[in-house]
Amino acid sequence: MIDPIDNLPTIRESLSKLNLRAKKSLGQNFLLDAVFTDKIAESAAPFEGTVIEIGPGPGGLTRSILLMGAHELIAVEKDRRAIVFLEELKKAASPRLQIRQADALTEPVWEFGFQPRQIIANLPYNIATPLLILWLKHANAFDKLTLMFQKEVAERIVAQPGESCFGRLSVLCDWLTTAKILFEIPADAFLPKPKVNSAVVQLMPRKNLLFDCRLNYLERVTQIAFNQRRKMLRASFKKFGGTQMLTSLNINPMIRPQDLSTESFCKLANHLGPQLG
Repeated sequence: MIDPIDNLPTIRESLSKLNLRAKKSLGQNFLLDAVFTDKIAESAAPFEGTVIEIGPGPGGLTRSILLMGAHELIAVEKDRRAIVFLEELKKAASPRLQIRQADALTEPVWEFGFQPRQIIANLPYNIATPLLILWLKHANAFDKLTLMFQKEVAERIVAQPGESCFGRLSVLCDWLTTAKILFEIPADAFLPKPKVNSAVVQLMPRKNLLFDCRLNYLERVTQIAFNQRRKMLRASFKKFGGTQMLTSLNINPMIRPQDLSTESFCKLANHLGPQLG
């Protein structure tokens, strides 16, 4: 049986007809290559509960998710032009596709639909990191997040202690999830073509955290540490006791933050948290 979505014009044909162009101010880069959108959807399958897509744009990835078998897909789109563009797809996919005009930075997507809940998205470059940090605060609401970032951001997400790109985002993601880069996507797969390649990262929220800690404490401690990433920890935490305080926690005061383990960051956060608020 042919899915009604297969009878729709191609994304490129529709873009040409309706003259929908990506807006730089919204961080839009449309992924039009079905080989890659299908690969993303396949990586996120199976779809057992609610699937949430952020920033569907013209709907290339949206089509792939639906064709891959999603029963309930909620697409959150800020751009009114794209919502109008998606109407034809919404009709063809009814009742499986809902479209909500909203800003993902203020929308409680962790409350959408029902579990098992997951997010799939080609994230706007300019808000990708703030969105991820927001969702990490509600990580237990999701079973899976399959997200596309600029390659360098993806590398920061999965970085391990001792690697040059290990940073605040690495610590938060490691504590709350298991994350891995699935594959890269070349710049020429997008319209307009960005200056850098992208990579798809899959994050699986941990059911049981490895180390006891409070997220707000960990956020503050990593912020202090990585704001001066070239300095030794004793300098970054000088006003909190510096060498003496770190030594009491069995943390080497002479190392730099990129060499400190997630477990040690949690230990430091638990110790300093009440002082940081």
